[in-house]
Amino acid sequence: MNCTSMHTIHRTWLFIMTTVVLCLVIALFSGSLLFHQAIKKNATLVEFEDYLRQFIPHLMEKFSIPGCSISLVLNGEMAYSGAFGYADMESRRLLLPDTPMSVQSITKSVTAWGVLALVQEGLLYLDVPVTEYLKTWDFPKTRYSVENVTAGTLLNHSAAMPLGDFNDVYAPGEAMPSLRQTLTEQAGMKGEPGKFSYSNVGYHVLELLIEEITAKQFSAYMHEKVLAPLGMHASFFEIPDSMKGCVPTGYDLQGRPVPVYLYPEKSSGGLFATAEDIARFAAASMKENPVLTAQQVRRLYKPEHTDIGVYSLVFDAYGLGHYLERLPNGMLSASHGGQGRGIMTHVQMVPETGDAIVILTNSQRSWPFIAHVLTQWARWRDFGTVGMTHILWAHYVMSSFIALLFSASMLLVLCAVLSPREEKRKGMGTAKALAALILIGIVLWCKAQPYLLVSSVFPVLSKWLGWAVLCVSMSLLVSALLPIFTDRKLCSYP
Repeated sequence: MNCTSMHTIHRTWLFIMTTVVLCLVIALFSGSLLFHQAIKKNATLVEFEDYLRQFIPHLMEKFSIPGCSISLVLNGEMAYSGAFGYADMESRRLLLPDTPMSVQSITKSVTAWGVLALVQEGLLYLDVPVTEYLKTWDFPKTRYSVENVTAGTLLNHSAAMPLGDFNDVYAPGEAMPSLRQTLTEQAGMKGEPGKFSYSNVGYHVLELLIEEITAKQFSAYMHEKVLAPLGMHASFFEIPDSMKGCVPTGYDLQGRPVPVYLYPEKSSGGLFATAEDIARFAAASMKENPVLTAQQVRRLYKPEHTDIGVYSLVFDAYGLGHYLERLPNGMLSASHGGQGRGIMTHVQMVPETGDAIVILTNSQRSWPFIAHVLTQWARWRDFGTVGMTHILWAHYVMSSFIALLFSASMLLVLCAVLSPREEKRKGMGTAKALAALILIGIVLWCKAQPYLLVSSVFPVLSKWLGWAVLCVSMSLLVSALLPIFTDRKLCSYP
């Protein structure tokens, strides 16, 4: 074996070992790899409560979560409620179990109950065009088939409605546009109905539909038909004067405070509630309740679309206002999460066993936190795993990828330093320099964006990723320029 082959083998092993070590270090310091005792399967409720009191603060510190409320449902009944941390960091105002907060898109599941209540009363049919019910507003002109937009397609996100502007928010008391104004601006169809495409705007059309059919404000109807009958007395769409100053401050991906805000529309993410109230809502779906019959509840959990795009990484299907998945034990689980500026939430239900968990946080960094909590809850209840656990596996993959980038950076520099003439002979200097500039441009572009999905899924690792890409960029520049500099220096000798 010649020297060149030996050098190649040594470099390869050095690259592999460096990558493995860096992967472990990154996973450990980013919170992706946590050393903690897992909850015992089928432990008692008291044991799980004790576990949460130790586990939750540890997780909150790891992921910089200011506050979190958790409620549990067992056998269809409320079993536990707890709150941790702060509703507002600056004033050190504690988050309490009876502190209502924005639940964001969990609102969609509640709205679906309001729609099905109208179906149950015979006032609405899911397969009839909504234009049959809308008398005071028309969809923006389009070449697509408006007659195929029904309450059913709006509920299951297949009405070809756009996502909508979730950054269009207002302070409590601030003047805001009407529902009809925002719909006229945003409800332009983007294709033919039939394919799943997650949409806030679709639920805003449902909001107007409810108001047209009932001749009531959406918030008033929902309070009368859903919230009050289910005992959700700490839930509201309009912040009452008695609650001003009680709603938690949110915190964005950088940990900056986000003052309380409202959306012009209520039906997709405008509900404020306590974790206990959302748990009451979840429990109602597991037993006889005063709002929907068991048949209508089952209708909510019937899979409408299995091709749900990127959401397929976590869930199996979407029903009417609920994500659906089959657990490893074969049971059906329904859930919905919520994300807004400074807020992340999740509710997960297993109707067959009467189990549910509600997690509300006032931080936009909470996806891995929520995934960890759900993992332990699923283990405790012996469900195996839930789809959100995939987020944790994604963190391991991302840690490995970042370690790979750092290792590649070191290898590039090492090759340029030890074998400058060999690097120059490869003739890749210009390509490396161009690639470095492109990567730097991508990092700067990402830095300027107000929101990136990768930052939400990987709130800690995304920073590591940024630094890793910059290291690769610098290494490419060194690898491109050092051989040229070294060659000129050698040529300058007499």
